[in-house]
Amino acid sequence: MNPYRSLLLLMTFSTLLWLVGCGSDDGKKVVSDPTPASFGVTVTNISASQPLSPVAVVLHGAEYSAWELGASASNALEVLAESGASTDLIQAADADPDVLATAAGSGVVMPGASDSVNLTVTTADPIFLTMATMLVNTNDAFGGLNARSLDDLEVGQSATFMVPAYDAGTEANSESAATVPGPAAGGEGYNAARDDTDVVHVHPGVISNQDGLAGSALNGNHRWDNPVLKLVVTRTS
Repeated sequence: MNPYRSLLLLMTFSTLLWLVGCGSDDGKKVVSDPTPASFGVTVTNISASQPLSPVAVVLHGAEYSAWELGASASNALEVLAESGASTDLIQAADADPDVLATAAGSGVVMPGASDSVNLTVTTADPIFLTMATMLVNTNDAFGGLNARSLDDLEVGQSATFMVPAYDAGTEANSESAATVPGPAAGGEGYNAARDDTDVVHVHPGVISNQDGLAGSALNGNHRWDNPVLKLVVTRTS
């Protein structure tokens, strides 16, 4: 065979292979060698008297971010941090092309209790884990794990994370009966108005009416020292 013809055929075949692996028109990533992976995520509430709202769990690639310390919270994070409702955060994640899978917990996680979700993804790309849940006896505190890599987990292995509380910075920490939605107060949940720093930061903890905050609906039992929850993720397949 003519050597120039052989070279032309080889180049044409290589081009076809490149085109096959080059993506799709639906905005989602297409990978050349996808591998299924399943994970179990268990959240345990280790606070004294802070019920946790149903957890929101997201598996994603490197480009997704649910929040950034020192930056303004998204509307979806504000809703979760002020009301405990995870629907907006999960819907926003599902609409992101870098998100691989989402799951919501089965219900409120009381102090000392746990809840688990299971997720399966098919990808050859790096996998990251994000989780968020509101401390419901607060104005806008949430426990969160942000974009932790799961690439080192082999099948059967687990990783444990001790998770702190963050302040969404969207609602002033008045701790009043009118503004705290949890069972300690029964007040308002989400309010679109922002009257705090408007940046996400590590939560300083509640003050309570036993420590000098006049009008606080909370007592010393509702205080915490970080961390507020334990998260265990296990790769099951």
